[in-house]
Amino acid sequence: MIRLFRVFIPVGALTLLISEVILLSSAFVLATYLILTVDPGVYLLYDGGWIRIALVLASIIVGLHFHDLYSQIHVKSRIVLLQQLCLVIGISFLLQGFISYLDPFLRVPIRVMVLGSFISVIVIFGWRIFFSSYALRVMGRDRLLLVGDSRLLEDIGSYIEQHPESGLVVAGYLDDSYEPGTPLPGGKSLGQLNALRKIVEAVRPSRIVVGMSERRKRMPVSELLELRFAGHIIEEAANTYERVCGRICLKELRPSQLIYSGELGPRRQNVIYQTLANLAGALIGILLSFPLMLLTALAVRLNSPGPILYRQVRVGINGAPFTLYKFRSMRANAEAATGAVWAMQNDPRVTAVGRVIRKIRFDELPQLFNVLRGEMSIVGPRPERPEFVKALTERIPYYTQRHCVRPGITGWAQINYKYGDTLEDTICKLEFDLYYIKNMSFSLDTYIVFHTIKAMLLSRGAQ
Repeated sequence: MIRLFRVFIPVGALTLLISEVILLSSAFVLATYLILTVDPGVYLLYDGGWIRIALVLASIIVGLHFHDLYSQIHVKSRIVLLQQLCLVIGISFLLQGFISYLDPFLRVPIRVMVLGSFISVIVIFGWRIFFSSYALRVMGRDRLLLVGDSRLLEDIGSYIEQHPESGLVVAGYLDDSYEPGTPLPGGKSLGQLNALRKIVEAVRPSRIVVGMSERRKRMPVSELLELRFAGHIIEEAANTYERVCGRICLKELRPSQLIYSGELGPRRQNVIYQTLANLAGALIGILLSFPLMLLTALAVRLNSPGPILYRQVRVGINGAPFTLYKFRSMRANAEAATGAVWAMQNDPRVTAVGRVIRKIRFDELPQLFNVLRGEMSIVGPRPERPEFVKALTERIPYYTQRHCVRPGITGWAQINYKYGDTLEDTICKLEFDLYYIKNMSFSLDTYIVFHTIKAMLLSRGAQ
C-alpha cells in the first residue's frame, strides 16, 4: 500500500489507474492515426488534439471511478463490467455533445471518438479481466504474519478477507491459543509462539504484525528483536489496523498513543490552510448553489407547512454550542412528542421533498453559511446535538477529543461508513473521526471532498 493524500492506497488500484490512463490514451491516439486524413502529428501537437483527448480521457476515468471500478478491482461479473464500461463511454459521448456547445474547438472529431471508444471498451474489458485474474496475484501483495492473541488481529484478517483489492494477504496466524491448521479469518494458524523464527523463515512474510493481550509474560521480545535486526518489518497490530482499515481502533487505543503521537493534529499550519480554504470554498459554494437553494426553499415551502430552514443546536469546536442551519426535511415539530432522537432508516417524519433533498444532500447547503461564520468547516467530524454528546461522552472513551477541530459538512466517517443510529455505529464513526484528526491536512480534505461529490451524485449514505 502507498500513502497518498494521507491515505493508504492499494498498489493494485494505483497500478490499474496508471495503466488504464496509458491504454485509453493509446486507444484514441491510434484512432486518430487510423481515421484522420490530415497529418495526425500536426493535429495532436499543434491543433489541440492532446487537449481534446485529455478531456475525453478525464471523463472516462471519472466515470470509472464513479462506478467504483478503482475500489472494487476484482471482476465479479463480466456482463456487469461490460455494461459499466458501455455506460461510462455513453456518458463521455454526452459530455462531448455538451462541450461542442461550449467550444466546438475542444470536441474530438466524431469518427475518432467512435473508433477510440470502441477500442477503449475492448482493451479495458480485456485488461480488467487479466488484471483481476492474474496481475493482482503477483503485484503489490503484502503478506502479513499475525502474531499474538489480540482480537484485533482477527479484525485485520477479516477486513483483508472482505477486501481483496487491498493488496494484502494473511500469510497465517501464530499463537498458543490455536492448534496448527485451525482456520481463522483470512488464513489459518501456523503454530505457536516458540516456533516464531522457524515459521518466519518458512513463510517469508512482508510484515510481522504483533498483537498481545499480555505483553509482559508472552511477548517473544528477543526473537522479535533478532528478526528486526535481520531486516524484517515488524508492526504493532494497532498501527496495522489504522493503515489497513483507515481508522483508529478504540479497543486497543491507549492514551500514550495519542499523547506521544508525532502526527496527531490539528497542527497550526493545517488549521490556517483549512480556515482559508473554508472561507474560499464557502463563498464559491454559496454563489454557485444559490439558484439551487432558491429552488429547494420553494419546494420545501410548497410541500408542507412550516419554516423553510431548520435550526438546531449542535456542539462545535471545544464543545461550544452553535446553531446549525438546514433545509427542513421533516414535518414541522417532528420531535415535539419524542424529544431528541436519532434519524432512522425510512423515517416516517421525513416529508416527500425532504426524502429527495436528503438523498442528494441539498438539505445541507445552508451549512455553507455556518462555514462562512467560522462555526463549521467544509470537512470535519459531523456535529452532534448536546443531548447525544452528553450521553455518548459517558459511554465512549475519547469521544470529547473529536471536538478539538471544527465540525464539518462532510468528513472521513461520512465517505467511509453508512449512516448509523446505534452505539456501535457511533463508536465506528468515532474511529474514523480520530483517524481524520490525526492525519488532518489539506490533501486529505481534498480527497474527502472529491469522494463526497461522488456520494452526492450517486445518492449514497443519506438517511
